[in-house]
Amino acid sequence: MLNTWVVVPTCLPIVLRRCHACAAERFRASGKFRVNANHKFLDAWLLVLCTGCGETAKLTVLERVHVRSVRPELLDRLHDNDPGLTAELLQDPVVRRRNRIALDWDNAWRLDTGGSEHMDREVIDVSVRFAARIPVRPVRLIAEGCGLSRAEAERLITEGRLVSAVRLSGKLSGDFTFTLKR
Repeated sequence: MLNTWVVVPTCLPIVLRRCHACAAERFRASGKFRVNANHKFLDAWLLVLCTGCGETAKLTVLERVHVRSVRPELLDRLHDNDPGLTAELLQDPVVRRRNRIALDWDNAWRLDTGGSEHMDREVIDVSVRFAARIPVRPVRLIAEGCGLSRAEAERLITEGRLVSAVRLSGKLSGDFTFTLKR
């Protein structure tokens, strides 16, 4: 029987970017947007706050975009400071590349295994789903979900008792499956 685990975000990630005021490198998303109209063109920014000094920085969402090309729903969400939109935009690779930022997901996610009754079986088949694009080491997820140490999980991989179609070393942010043979 296939078990499903889900990696769920618990809060917004930390934005990694250098602060121009204090040289700190960590910002937290305020969840607020600033929208500016100049004739028929719009600019929109996501506001982030430096964790060191509290200085506000702007992450560009829209830049000199004609007002008619912006979907009305998006404009409403920007004006309403929609927290869901904040999460979507932080995960958008175009926004991250445009603003030269990275995200720190440490302590911003949890693993939902759906209980531990399946751990007694000899062979465990698990499908891991990601509710958001959170880069996590698969060995860490497997160790946490199965109640193993990471060294023990890596030993099971080398012995061939923990197998997957994806590479389990490195980081993943997409769905994968694995089989554990006890």
